Amino acid sequence: MATINFGGVDESVVTREEYPLSKALDTLKDETIAIIGYGVQGPAQGLNLRDNGFNVIVGQRKDSKTYQKAIEDGWVEGETLFPIEEACERGTIICNLLSDAGQIAVWPTMKKYLTDGKALVFSHGFAVTFHEETSIIPPDNVDVMLVAPKGSGTSVRRLFLDGKGINSSYAIFQDVTGKAKERILAVGIGVGSGYLFETTFKKEVHSDLTGERGILMGALAGVMEAQYNLLRSKGHSPSESFNETVEELTQSLIRLVGENGMDWMYANCSTTAQRGALDWKDRFRDAVKPVFDDLYESVETGNEARITIERNSQSDYREKLQVELDELKDSEMWQAGSKVRELRP
Repeated sequence: MATINFGGVDESVVTREEYPLSKALDTLKDETIAIIGYGVQGPAQGLNLRDNGFNVIVGQRKDSKTYQKAIEDGWVEGETLFPIEEACERGTIICNLLSDAGQIAVWPTMKKYLTDGKALVFSHGFAVTFHEETSIIPPDNVDVMLVAPKGSGTSVRRLFLDGKGINSSYAIFQDVTGKAKERILAVGIGVGSGYLFETTFKKEVHSDLTGERGILMGALAGVMEAQYNLLRSKGHSPSESFNETVEELTQSLIRLVGENGMDWMYANCSTTAQRGALDWKDRFRDAVKPVFDDLYESVETGNEARITIERNSQSDYREKLQVELDELKDSEMWQAGSKVRELRP
């Protein structure tokens, strides 16, 4: 491991220098990695592992749309693509990448195949941390770990194909074989991680659920709508409102933040923009703090988990979800955004 100072705090992280791909391949040379679920993370992690030379198979329900997607991605029925039960039986490292609701539904089947010495890997601490809600309690005869890429499956695959890597967290919940750490670091490098930082199942899910509902998705969408609606109410056109709210952020400023940080982005904007941003930053921070306090409490107490499980387990959940997503897509702001994107050079 490397010791790296993050903002004044020393942390131990694993990079490709300390744990190169060659070591990961050697560590798992006798293992079969079974990717269970081919929805969001499954394709990216499975394809990255396969392209890196690991022995990988996929388990997916044959009557699902994603089963056909797996075939289109080059997984071969009866060789590298199997029903979930058979993949679980064949795999020595079982990566449970089903949705949270899917994990609950499949758990009674999956746990039968968790025989002595196998490894159960998650990409999220949800199922194990909120076991009272999910009823997912791993048996005591297998290693239990997680590797959680800090991005969507699309990002995990794109960065891999670009020759880069995504940062990921890893955690060990249960080490039965004495090899859990070596196994999970090898899987982490195999799925395309640029570096891996250590956490726990509980910390991973608490930070992840807060981030998704907060700045990464919920808060971002909410403040965009607030500013767009304000500009429209003051007589600005849809294109102007969208460009000043979303387009400049996504196509310019956030990329500068990603390159060298917020201070560097500020330094590369006009003095007028700098002054205004610095003057208003603290007011926005203080205004949203109570909302973030409520959000974290809801995550920490398991309330968000209960809501997720209840909603996602309804038989008509996907239909209801699509209605909500369509409301977003059909709103004036995102219809304007669709047209703006068409006009990009």
